[in-house]
Amino acid sequence: MTPSVLLTGGAGYIGSHTFLALHAAGLRPVVLDDFSNSQPEVLRRLAELSGAPVVFEQASIFDDAAVARLVEQHDIGAVIHFAGFKAVGESVADPLKYYRNNIAGFAALLTTLQRTACRKLVFSSSATVYGDPATVPITESFPRQHTNPYGHTKLVSEDMLAALAASDPSWRFGVLRYFNPVGAHPSGRIGESPNGIPNNLMPFVSQVAVGQRPFLQVFGDDYPTPDGTGVRDYIHVCDLAEGHVAAVNHLLAGHEGFTVNLGTGKGSSVLDLVKAFEKASGRPIPHRIVARRPGDVAACYADPTAARALLGWSARLGLEDMCRDSWRWQEANPQGYGA
Repeated sequence: MTPSVLLTGGAGYIGSHTFLALHAAGLRPVVLDDFSNSQPEVLRRLAELSGAPVVFEQASIFDDAAVARLVEQHDIGAVIHFAGFKAVGESVADPLKYYRNNIAGFAALLTTLQRTACRKLVFSSSATVYGDPATVPITESFPRQHTNPYGHTKLVSEDMLAALAASDPSWRFGVLRYFNPVGAHPSGRIGESPNGIPNNLMPFVSQVAVGQRPFLQVFGDDYPTPDGTGVRDYIHVCDLAEGHVAAVNHLLAGHEGFTVNLGTGKGSSVLDLVKAFEKASGRPIPHRIVARRPGDVAACYADPTAARALLGWSARLGLEDMCRDSWRWQEANPQGYGA
């Protein structure tokens, strides 16, 4: 029987792209989402793109009965947990929102799963668990630290998984520390559609290009980087989705748990991304340099060797692909899923 995989937050940006990748790989994705940071329209588009109905329940990860029912009804073999808030700046401004959802919500989900037969879970962690790294590229053995509440929630969640695995060896966890997801599905039908003002760079640049916002604020040009702006490892969301498929297949095959970076291994500055987007869109991106943003670090990019060795996964798409696909999505959907 084809294994079923529960996607918490499966209507969100990364979850929706992973849905399509799982479907293409012959797995059966099941979506749980409360639309706190996503829109119902994405489900219709997922059905359109996959050519199959979307199995879905609108509920929170705090809803014990809904989670248990989905796991049992659909014989869930593994869970991929996407239902976490993800914006560094917002976490600094509203830390309790992040601690409640990302830690208390995750604990509630694990508590429910512990009462079911499902013992395999892929966790969306983040490069923020490395804090401000002493050097780059970053390997999985680097010391963990944090510079903002969002990163702290990911670090605590990793510790929660380690403690649970130590207490009950039947659990198998795949921890994916991914870097900066950007881009969109090449169809232009699904992409990043943030509610309100975007917290992440690429959707903000896209909205400037399409005329929704007058200019981009670049937070700091005095970092110790080639052009003074922050350097990040941008990874195409479709590559990231394939990483989740590789991770869940690894666990379903009965292998031990693991922790790997998902990144390209290449750093690009904010201004590198702006220039690449100008080229992809054929439009200027007005920008202004402003003060550094609390919680940001100078440079952060991955050493992705472990993911390639363990999962057979590596990123294929470059910055031009990311910008081209983001622009296709933004131009076709200027209001996101609300268009």
